[in-house]
Amino acid sequence: MTVIDMDCLTAEIAALRPVHSVGRVVEVGRGTLTVKGLSTTASLGDQVRITRRGNITMGGEILQLTRDEVVILPDRSAEGVVINDRVTLLGEASIAPDSNWIGRVIDPSGQPLDGRLLMRGTVPRPMRAAPPKATERRPLGERLETGVAIFNTMLPIVRGQRIGLFAGSGVGKSTLLADFARGVTADVVVIALIGERGREVREFVDHVLGPEGMKRAVVVAATSDQSPLVRRRCAWTAMAVAEHFRDQGKHVLLLADSITRFAEAHREVALASGEVASLRGYPPSTSHMIMSLCERAGPGIDGTGDITAVFSVLVAGSDMEEPVADILRGVLDGHVVMDRKIAERGRFPAIDLLRSVSRSLPAAAADDENELINQARRLLGAYDRAEMMIQAGLYSTGSDPMIDAAIKVWPLLDSFLARPEPDNTAASFAHLAECFASEAAEPEPA
Repeated sequence: MTVIDMDCLTAEIAALRPVHSVGRVVEVGRGTLTVKGLSTTASLGDQVRITRRGNITMGGEILQLTRDEVVILPDRSAEGVVINDRVTLLGEASIAPDSNWIGRVIDPSGQPLDGRLLMRGTVPRPMRAAPPKATERRPLGERLETGVAIFNTMLPIVRGQRIGLFAGSGVGKSTLLADFARGVTADVVVIALIGERGREVREFVDHVLGPEGMKRAVVVAATSDQSPLVRRRCAWTAMAVAEHFRDQGKHVLLLADSITRFAEAHREVALASGEVASLRGYPPSTSHMIMSLCERAGPGIDGTGDITAVFSVLVAGSDMEEPVADILRGVLDGHVVMDRKIAERGRFPAIDLLRSVSRSLPAAAADDENELINQARRLLGAYDRAEMMIQAGLYSTGSDPMIDAAIKVWPLLDSFLARPEPDNTAASFAHLAECFASEAAEPEPA
């Protein structure tokens, strides 16, 4: 039997509006609708409900305002809309999260996708809120346990940090995000599945994340077949949910998959509103849209919690210079690059350590830990530079002591980076130290 919280029920009743402004469709364009009757009451970005013949309804968002008309982008195909169809103004997009949302799967409007009753919370939140004031935010916090050896050691994540996960399709990105959802120390996990394949939403929830991961998670999902308005809103809704729990003093882990699809959805909306594409196909507002989303995550102000965020980026052909990847690298506190070649040889997580960086270092580690990290990076770098000669049999042992040490220790380090057993930070560093405890130790620099 479902127990209904009276405060939530009161909030549901309070959200009902007996009176709405109504306009009429006067023109149906290529993907947009022109409406009269709302110009004096509507604001840019307001939500509307379009009622077609037969009382079939769909949503939309106001993109342009003139003295007499507004232009609306529907959230689904405008097929079937006719002149004089009714358009109801709903007002600013907002959402009212609540603690009963934990363990649930919702859409970007806050409606349940798992077939069970979901009550709204008592305090509505705007989907596009401002970040905390820069001068009032706390610094990054303590190092977090992740359950993944490479992140416990060489790529540490600290409380309030924002990192980017850069990967192509099929290299284990979703599995790594699920590992974070289950293993990273946090009170609540909010997961945004932006433009995800429809069949993979349930698979991610039931099998990749699993019941253990869902115990503390809120999943916000918008599938790839939905309109760009819905896909773009998915990221904002997930951030608003994370902010709700942050303001309760909780530590929130936000996982967004992916910012690339968020940017692509924004591109469709911006082009429909008349903005010109100039940044390799993206409109100029893309940079601000991505940065304003990311800035909402991070440390909170005194009296609130923090949002630690992992934003995934789809990089075709490992192109780290494409616009979305380039924008994110400049605004985040670290980036993790996943490599298809590493995945193809069976090492997971397929992280290219030499191209990845955590900006929480060196502060997040002790002096002896930083020395281990630097030692591992030096040897892996030496092996990487000589790998072609080594594989071709052109390197002669004894030619370079650093490369000799790298050849001996490389299998141990590669195995360490793929450790399947979840460890705490102390155990992970102990395993890393074991890699150098044999004759494979690095020689003194010349």
